[in-house]
Amino acid sequence: MRRLSAHSAGAYCHRLQGCKRTDNFFSLLQPIRRIQGGSEVIAAESVACLNKALCHLKDIWEEIGIPEDQRLERTNVVKNHVKGLLDMMISEEESLRKRLMTSIEKCHKELSKLCLELQSPPFQEEKSGTMLQREKELRTHVEVMLKEKNQRMQALKALTEQDQDLCDLLCSQPFSISPGCVPSMEQLENFHQHISCLTAEKDRRHKEFVTLKKQIILCMDDLDQLPETSFEKDVVCEDEESFCLSKENIDSLKVLLQQLESRKAENERVCGSYRETILELWERLQIPQEERDVISEHMTLSKKRNMEALQAEVKRLEELKLKNMQNVTETIRKEIGVYWEKCFYSADQRQAFVPYYDDDFSEELLSLHDAEIVQLKQYYEDHKELFEGVHKWEENWRLFIELEERAKDPSRFTNRGGNLLKEEKQRADIVKGLPKLEKKLKAEIEQWELEQNREFQVNGQKFMQFVSDQWELYRLEKEREKQERQLKKSKQTEEDMVYGTVIRTPTKRRFLGSTTPCKARKQGNGVKTPGHSKPPHQGLLERNKENICHLTGGVAGMTKVPASPHRNFSINSVASTYSEFQRDLSKSSKSNHVPEILNSTIIQL
Repeated sequence: MRRLSAHSAGAYCHRLQGCKRTDNFFSLLQPIRRIQGGSEVIAAESVACLNKALCHLKDIWEEIGIPEDQRLERTNVVKNHVKGLLDMMISEEESLRKRLMTSIEKCHKELSKLCLELQSPPFQEEKSGTMLQREKELRTHVEVMLKEKNQRMQALKALTEQDQDLCDLLCSQPFSISPGCVPSMEQLENFHQHISCLTAEKDRRHKEFVTLKKQIILCMDDLDQLPETSFEKDVVCEDEESFCLSKENIDSLKVLLQQLESRKAENERVCGSYRETILELWERLQIPQEERDVISEHMTLSKKRNMEALQAEVKRLEELKLKNMQNVTETIRKEIGVYWEKCFYSADQRQAFVPYYDDDFSEELLSLHDAEIVQLKQYYEDHKELFEGVHKWEENWRLFIELEERAKDPSRFTNRGGNLLKEEKQRADIVKGLPKLEKKLKAEIEQWELEQNREFQVNGQKFMQFVSDQWELYRLEKEREKQERQLKKSKQTEEDMVYGTVIRTPTKRRFLGSTTPCKARKQGNGVKTPGHSKPPHQGLLERNKENICHLTGGVAGMTKVPASPHRNFSINSVASTYSEFQRDLSKSSKSNHVPEILNSTIIQL
């Protein structure tokens, strides 16, 4: 159909008016004419189309010859039909507008609720858009927030299930959160951390449970024990994954392990005691190796059957001991003597144990010896470190004195094996180490005496007094040797001054096989007759100054000593000096003076 312009549409309307048509129908076209904007052309075309159709109907009615009143009626039908169609369209569009408004209002309510549930800030709507745009934007935002809500609720559900499983396994309280409320992101993060902590705790407890279970099974095996209580059966027999890893159960496992280990330690202690008794009785009774081999398999393990076998062996040996009472008692006495030596018992202490000297062998006597050896062993073990220190000092002192005696032997200089250097180094180490050892022993003895409230004695004498006496005897011996050397020099000087001075040229020590013929020729005749003697050499007098001081008269100032048999020099001074030396030595040995500082550096070696 050809489109009509607005002017043509107006012409059709005029024709219809000229045909005596009513104005009711044209009143329907007035809203169409009021449509403004880009839709005016479409509205004009709609009016033109409708006018053309009416004109066509008019031509048909005229051609048919329908009377005027019927044409008016038919025109009214067309109007009502078009009006009904337009009313229906308007109603539908009004319904659409209402639905849009309802949707917008509903979206607003949903958004407000979701913002509260998701703990988000209120939604700010932009008012500039159309109704359709607003409705679409709100609906889209609602969908996004609903999706986020569903995701959070699904995460909450998964975390709650995990939490419930872990709480059932660990017997702990579940995470405090309402399952019906939408959790915030912070709550979900805290829930995640809670699950991670529970998982780590579960792994730790499971690892601890497995370790405790293995130790419990080993202890039960060592004790030859089967699970008795329901808890022990759950631990040993049930699956590891089904065991409740509660804190109470873990603590109960530790208590059970401690009990088993305590019983195991007690068994080991008892078996160890049995083994010590067996070994002692084997030696005392001189049990042959064949009989020992029978019980040897039980001498290492400490299970129930081993303990029973050891107990039976002890009983057998005890019975055998009673039958061989004298031999066993004498064997114990030898052992007691060894420990007396180790513990430095004095004669009084040894004699205090009267049963040791009793030859009436009986079960009571054997029991007394058993008790004494037990007491001695315990005493030695309690102070073993101290006794070993004393033994070490005695050994070092013995070696020190031995090295001092070797140092007096001139033949040691002929040794080409390097022993001289080794001995000097060894002697220096001992001289340096003895004071340190004495200082350490002194502190230990003082601590021991403070704890025991009695004196620490070695062979009936206070050890530190014994050490002081040894150093004093050593000092006196060195002083005696020094006096002897001085006396010898004094005698030699007197003989030289009485019978003439013999010039002695110092010679090097000869090693084996070495000779110095040239030096022998230079010395000439070393022995002079009294009639041809020369005065003593001035340098020799100076070197022997400390010896010459013992001589009477002005000998030190003489430059010439005539060798004459008629010269009588007094030697009373020499004799008196030696007598005084003997008296002084006797007084020193009887003196009670003991140096307080035990240090070898004060000794004039």
